[in-house]
Amino acid sequence: MVNRDRIVKEFMEYVQIDSLTRQEADFAKFIKGELEKLGLEVTVDNAGEKIGSNANNIISTLKGDKDVEPVMLCCHMDTVTPGEGIKPVIKDDVIYSDGTTILGGDNKAGIAAIIEALKVIKEENISHGDIEVVFTIAEEGGLNGSKNLDYSKIKSKRAFVLDSGGSPGQIIVRGPAQDKIDVKIKGTPAHAGVCPEEGISAIQVASSAINRMNLLRIDEDTTANIGIINGGKATNIVCPEVEIKAEARSLSDEKLDKQTAHMVECFKKAAEEFKAEAEIETSRAYGAFLVDENEEIVEIAKKACANIGLEAFTASTGGGSDTNILNVNGIKAINLGIGEKKAHTLEEHLEIKDLVNTAKLVLEIIKTA
Repeated sequence: MVNRDRIVKEFMEYVQIDSLTRQEADFAKFIKGELEKLGLEVTVDNAGEKIGSNANNIISTLKGDKDVEPVMLCCHMDTVTPGEGIKPVIKDDVIYSDGTTILGGDNKAGIAAIIEALKVIKEENISHGDIEVVFTIAEEGGLNGSKNLDYSKIKSKRAFVLDSGGSPGQIIVRGPAQDKIDVKIKGTPAHAGVCPEEGISAIQVASSAINRMNLLRIDEDTTANIGIINGGKATNIVCPEVEIKAEARSLSDEKLDKQTAHMVECFKKAAEEFKAEAEIETSRAYGAFLVDENEEIVEIAKKACANIGLEAFTASTGGGSDTNILNVNGIKAINLGIGEKKAHTLEEHLEIKDLVNTAKLVLEIIKTA
């Protein structure tokens, strides 16, 4: 039986170990030790060396006594900023930070649920097949841990990722592809008070391009955003250069291609009109995924939910996760709701009942699979 007090205590402990993206070493060392205590065979890859993290992905296996297909459980270890010195507090059976940082439920709530489920399996001697547990680095900001995961060390062809903010019972079967759009607008400097007409303002060019652009919610499948603008040196200088970082996402590759092309064209036309230069680079950050609702992995999740009294429902998401990358690499993966709310904000919180239900669901998935 899932131990409510224990999982709360452990989650509170986990979030107080700093693990910002590419600075996951302390938490990775701690959680590796926890897995080893539970008898898992634990190894690490060299992903951190490739992407500049001080830790690597953790790949571990709890050998089973059933001759069935192995199952993979996956979470990421890194958190966003501000995520140092987290001080969790409990109010009315809800866990918050003290308001000066994020909480870190994204994704340590999932990790706590997996660890608790493994402890129950050991304590109650529950029969199971091989369980592979993968904890990744650098998921935030690019899914870089899973992109550089050593897939040769993994046997599973089905994976349950615990990294969605929906309530336990949510099954994410569809997620978008994302394009990154990096732009450098080059204008011409001039004295802004003496001879501004001799200059070409890169800020003005960028503004013109963005003003004509379709952004934010495009349709039910597609979003786009200008995220970062850097440029300018002083108010008395016509700005000679601006750098822009943008993105577009869609559940449809065709729609994504169209949106990205539209944004690129807006920058090109504005540069042409103002006689400036536009250097534009686009790249596919990750691909979309779609898992049929009749797939075995979805049926396992639904049955596990039913067995513990949770209402199962499938959904799509506008966010990226390790689920995207696992599917691209031949592992059928779905993302499960774990209940963490308002992730990436100072108001992030997690109801204890959702934490407990997530652990129960992980345990039941292992039994069902």
